[in-house]
Amino acid sequence: MSYDLLKDKKGIIFGALDENSIAWKVAEKAHDEGASIILTNAPIALRMGKIHELAEKCNTEVIPADATSIEELENLFNQSVEKLGGKIDFVLHSIGMSPNVRKGKAYTDLNYDFFMKTLDISALSFHKTLQTANKLDAINEWGSVVGLTYIAAQKTFSGYGDMAEAKSVLESIARSYGYHYGKEKNVRVNTISQSPTKTTAGSGIAGFDVFYEYANDISPLGNASAESCADYCVTLFSDLTRMVTMQNLYHDGGFSFTGISDAIVEKYTK
Repeated sequence: MSYDLLKDKKGIIFGALDENSIAWKVAEKAHDEGASIILTNAPIALRMGKIHELAEKCNTEVIPADATSIEELENLFNQSVEKLGGKIDFVLHSIGMSPNVRKGKAYTDLNYDFFMKTLDISALSFHKTLQTANKLDAINEWGSVVGLTYIAAQKTFSGYGDMAEAKSVLESIARSYGYHYGKEKNVRVNTISQSPTKTTAGSGIAGFDVFYEYANDISPLGNASAESCADYCVTLFSDLTRMVTMQNLYHDGGFSFTGISDAIVEKYTK
């Protein structure tokens, strides 16, 4: 069901790879709610994924951009404003990658060059996106920027590696830049801490399947799906949440505030 929450709004969606991506679901939902969008991802990801199929479905186009490159971000925002016929109203930052995790490096044996790439791709790209949009005055007043994060920024998950640090930095950037963007231009900046979700990126984390089931057992509502995360993103893009900014918002079925559940008690009762 559509509510036209984003009617006449314009947005940029970073990070859609395939139909399992949260960004993919957000793009579909934003389009259904009346928004005009531009899709973007790093050139290498465009070759690996199905983003052009999504573009056709959403009646839009893809502008390649490496979010770690200021030059490419400037081109992305300038082209998006031109192609959409006006300033941007919302942005989704759904970007995360750790070379250490991909190569199976233990947290106690990190490659520090890889670590810096993790931080640049997964966290500093958020600051670069915000700073570039701000300097270009590319986002409308009362616009909304949302970054996707994970509770590993607050709690230790042994298989999450240096991505935990990246998510911590990402959330701090949302608070710090959110203050300045709010004061200067009434632009909102928030992060959503999503349940473990069966995406291409998430499934690559060691022990993901076990933790997915564990989180589902702990959470009173169960794990939040990618589709429901898209619904939540749309509310943050809409005018219904104009006074929400600088927040890390948990979208995890209650996992973040549940110590133990009946299901877990039953599993360990002998």
